[in-house]
Amino acid sequence: MESINEFFINYGYIGMAMAAFLAGTFVPFNSEVVLGTLIATTSMDITITVISATIGNVAGTIFNYYVGRIWDIKTISKKMRIKEKRLIKTKDYVEKKGSWVALFTFLPIFGSAIAIALGILRANVIGVTIYSFIGKLTRYIIVAFTTLAII
Repeated sequence: MESINEFFINYGYIGMAMAAFLAGTFVPFNSEVVLGTLIATTSMDITITVISATIGNVAGTIFNYYVGRIWDIKTISKKMRIKEKRLIKTKDYVEKKGSWVALFTFLPIFGSAIAIALGILRANVIGVTIYSFIGKLTRYIIVAFTTLAII
């Protein structure tokens, strides 16, 4: 039986995008492992692999954003098992800073809360998309170069 990482790796660029989508949502998943494995063990184009990861991850962030737009804080807390206190604290922080904080949606755990808070606040979705794309692309480039330096 293949592992979940092997499943995504077997599907190449599409698998990379799917893994990154999951990691971009509130589902706990590590797309960096898939990216590093693809770079280290296949002849896939690194640029396309990084772009696939970035697009998938941004799509996951936008999914979280729309969860925030559709559900109220109590529903989000209950269904996603995120403490209501953390959501309110993140929402208050994001409200003060604006949509540029989407740059930090790549952060584990906090990134999902930031995206959801941006949705709750009805932040400009185009700004959220652009800023999260920049942050996530930067992270995946760093992972790719780190992997290349190691192999």
